[in-house]
Amino acid sequence: MKTFKDAVRTRDFAVSAEIFLRPESDAETIRQQAGVLRDHVDAIVVTDNQFGQLHMSTLVAASILLDSGVDAVVQMSSRNRNRIALLSDLLGAGVLGVTSLLLIRGAKVPAGFDPKPKVVLDVNAMEFMRIAATVKADPKLRYCPDFFVGGVITPHVPRDNWKAKRLEEKIDAGAQFIQTHICMDTDLLRGFMKHLVDEGLVQRTSFIGAVAVLESADDARWLKKNRPSVIVPDALIERLDVADDPREEGVQICVETLQAMAEIPGIAGASIMASRNLTTIPEVISRSGLSG
Repeated sequence: MKTFKDAVRTRDFAVSAEIFLRPESDAETIRQQAGVLRDHVDAIVVTDNQFGQLHMSTLVAASILLDSGVDAVVQMSSRNRNRIALLSDLLGAGVLGVTSLLLIRGAKVPAGFDPKPKVVLDVNAMEFMRIAATVKADPKLRYCPDFFVGGVITPHVPRDNWKAKRLEEKIDAGAQFIQTHICMDTDLLRGFMKHLVDEGLVQRTSFIGAVAVLESADDARWLKKNRPSVIVPDALIERLDVADDPREEGVQICVETLQAMAEIPGIAGASIMASRNLTTIPEVISRSGLSG
């Protein structure tokens, strides 16, 4: 089975995509989504109660994907688990055959969740990466999983004297790839990556850009308003607003973004999210010419 880790290390441009995980998701739902994406991507990303939205365990979802012949990039957040629970999940991921991890702090639980859970935050994302690196190197383990460990970053316009200290700390902690939050502004991303290239950081880790297939201007506005880390230029929202076929325009925007991203020095791949319809992802990949 092809893996995300191998694709990033051996191909010019690796491609992954997110599936939808919801409270009502079951095994058959995940198998169906895997069937839609399997032939087009190098791996499928399973998110960990992203933005505080509850769903099944990412390890359960990853197990179903692996049994379906698709590699899984497993996102794990540290906000609501202590280090014992995190270690347990890391060991379980290794036994399942998970090869890639995306380790994050995690978002706050949204308003209206009742009763509201207590925040744990025994460790932050950086400490979580160090724990994963320790597990990988533990000589006492009968089976030491060779995880491909990743973290996240939000692209921005860097000042001339900006030093990516936090990013360097993540790399020092064991981050072998860094995935951006969704960024549809390729000019911003190009400037951000130029800074990282100049700093020599692209020689120390692999960078994956994240994009979204937006099916309407309302989808884009909702993301921009409710997800502060998501970057969607107003010009793209205006394109969706005036388009005769917003779905087609959203697909075309994502195609253009992926093609531009593939030309940015330092970008090793892309992760694609669909706002509503998962079948738009294979369409975007095919039209962009960047098949997984």
